[in-house]
Amino acid sequence: MKTKSTVIAIFALLFASAASQAAGESPSETDPSYLTLDRIIDSEEFDSKSFGPIRWLEDGSGYTTLEDSQAYEDVNDPNDEKPRDIVRCDPESGERVIMVPAARLTLEGESKPLKIDDYSWSSEGKKLLIFTNTRRVWRRNTRGDYWVLNLTNWKLQKLGGDAEPSTLMFAKFSPSGKRVAYVREKNLYVQNLKDLRITQLTDDGSQNIINGTSDWVYEEEFSLRDGFRWSPNGKSIAYWQFDTEGVRDFHLINYTDDLYPKITTFEYPKVGEKNSACRVGVVSSRGGDTQWFKVSDDPRNHYIPRMEWAENSKQIVLQHLNRLQNTNEVTLGNVRKGSLRKILTEHDQAWLDVGDHLKWLDDGKYFTWLSERDGWRHLYLISRSGRKVKLLTHGEFDVIDILTVDEERGWAYYIASPDNPTQRYLYRSPLDGGGKVERVTPASQAGTHKYQMSQDSKWAIHTYSSINKPPVIDLVRIPEHTTVRTLEDNSELREKVAALKKLPTEFFRIDIGDGVLLDGWCIKPPDFDPQKRYPLFFYVYGEPAGQTALDRWGGEKYLWHLMLAQQGYLVVSVDNRGTPAPRGREWRKCVYRQIGILASADQAAATRAIIKKWPYVDPNRVGIWGWSGGGSMSLNAIFRYPELYHTAMAIAFISNQRFYDTIYQERYMGLPDDNEEGFEKGSPITFAHQLEGNLLIIHGTADDNCHYQNFEALVNELIKHGKRFSMMSYPNRTHSIKEGEGTRRHLYELLTGYLKENLPAGPKPATNP
Repeated sequence: MKTKSTVIAIFALLFASAASQAAGESPSETDPSYLTLDRIIDSEEFDSKSFGPIRWLEDGSGYTTLEDSQAYEDVNDPNDEKPRDIVRCDPESGERVIMVPAARLTLEGESKPLKIDDYSWSSEGKKLLIFTNTRRVWRRNTRGDYWVLNLTNWKLQKLGGDAEPSTLMFAKFSPSGKRVAYVREKNLYVQNLKDLRITQLTDDGSQNIINGTSDWVYEEEFSLRDGFRWSPNGKSIAYWQFDTEGVRDFHLINYTDDLYPKITTFEYPKVGEKNSACRVGVVSSRGGDTQWFKVSDDPRNHYIPRMEWAENSKQIVLQHLNRLQNTNEVTLGNVRKGSLRKILTEHDQAWLDVGDHLKWLDDGKYFTWLSERDGWRHLYLISRSGRKVKLLTHGEFDVIDILTVDEERGWAYYIASPDNPTQRYLYRSPLDGGGKVERVTPASQAGTHKYQMSQDSKWAIHTYSSINKPPVIDLVRIPEHTTVRTLEDNSELREKVAALKKLPTEFFRIDIGDGVLLDGWCIKPPDFDPQKRYPLFFYVYGEPAGQTALDRWGGEKYLWHLMLAQQGYLVVSVDNRGTPAPRGREWRKCVYRQIGILASADQAAATRAIIKKWPYVDPNRVGIWGWSGGGSMSLNAIFRYPELYHTAMAIAFISNQRFYDTIYQERYMGLPDDNEEGFEKGSPITFAHQLEGNLLIIHGTADDNCHYQNFEALVNELIKHGKRFSMMSYPNRTHSIKEGEGTRRHLYELLTGYLKENLPAGPKPATNP
């Protein structure tokens, strides 16, 4: 008992010290120009307002959105969400019409209407499909109840027959709007809206067989949510089937919610292990046998990440990847015969990214396609046979994403940033392949732009922000990009931010040698003196899944970094090679088979170059922090380069790449049997014995992404080598570490206090580093 009490006391003192360091008795507590954790985390003072979500109507005549119903103004309970009306907005005039009053969603005998978690319209716009009473399974609210509201007679019908509450998934109207298909307990069903008759299309759904939806790894790594597609004529449904038999189970243990532990079990294929078997088939929407397509002789060592109808009801088109994900076969499937015909094969020496960029044009004669075949991610127009290939975007730049294709006026709209990889703009190119690249976003608006465009490409909900400016949302006319009206200007937030004591965040490029220039940003202390030396604190991610050196509003994280700068830190972030910046194929894919190796070397080289170039950096006070892949990068930094980094804080990390899933890790590393050295040298745990500086590691025990296994394995390795370090486990918290009262504040107090204690803030005279 004495030992246990001593440990508790020591930890209490550590956290109390961290909390006092974080809070601090200083002028910043009362001066509104300084930030505090109270203001950033606990208050709503700096919350950014959004707009929507919206649904553009198919004819482009307007959009619908959800608004708090004025009929329920008396609902003041903060825990009781106000009922909402569905409102139609005319983009030209701004006229608002309540299409569906919340009161119309009130069931007999109930005082309040159904809560709308999601909704969709039938093609003719006369019926509304409502998703409500949802519950979280895995990471999202994918199960719930579905109701159909007929706008002609206001009749409200519940789908699912005798189904248990909150068990339906991914309901969709048929093209005619007369029926709805959905998944229930891993089987596909179709329900007639006239008489509510239910037809079961599959009956083999079980613990291992999944019909009409995806296994979790497809959902997470290929963004595949619902797993079925209505044919254009409504007579057939194409769907995925997964067989998880033989995929090994992973367990999460919840010690805190009951007297005895609760165990959550799910199939999780780790690197090199057995995957789910996957196939696609087509079944009549009236019922019958499924016509299966034999895409591969080995259904467990391939992927079918995309499948759609090929602009008719006779063929489907699917994308077929090998397990290494470096060959993608675009294939047409004959629904009647079950035969397959390859029309395009894309290959890369590293890996291929899959997206939703295949769009049919000219009644199915051509389709759009993104490819890096010439070293840049360009948009192509390819004939249905695959024989004719036309380049639409000419030049040395990357197309980041396709938004819409205006076939009537002959333009393709896409996001790109040819001159600055930290920014995002709207561009367009003609479908005739003439090579014109036209910027649509005004040149005066430097930063990041997002667009939700109407189907006819004439309108867009436009969101604009920069690293120093909170977002402004407006409705713009395309292609003129004229603002019709401002939907949310975040004026209060802008005033709050403008009143803070700060210097503008600066973007820079740093030369790390061999002609490699890395993009980054820096937040300097507001009273910065270049004649003094400051601690250098890096924020890092560095994986192929995301960038940090982006010219966009950063919300809570930016404000925390700004708070640290106000306290005397140089806060910096740099994108290494291998991040998904629009800088060409070679930039992104040079990290193949060496994740964690080249990236950490780039980060270290950038750190050395910054220390050499900026005389105001204190080389004896260099720290780094990151989350998820950034946590792994922080570990690699302080383990591999102990002479360079003095303090690291790593959150929700992967310590051993063998612990992650097949699709993500094998995409970038290959298979472990063929790249054993790469997996070993890319994993931070391999170099844990080299730790010399201060290390804080943090993890949620219910992390279903980067499992707590990574944390405990690293703890064991550090103990084995006699290394001192600090650790914090958050019981039953997930990858985001936000569940539970006080969690977010506790986390940021811990981070702030640990940093100030182990990497002291503030300038020092240049003569005394």
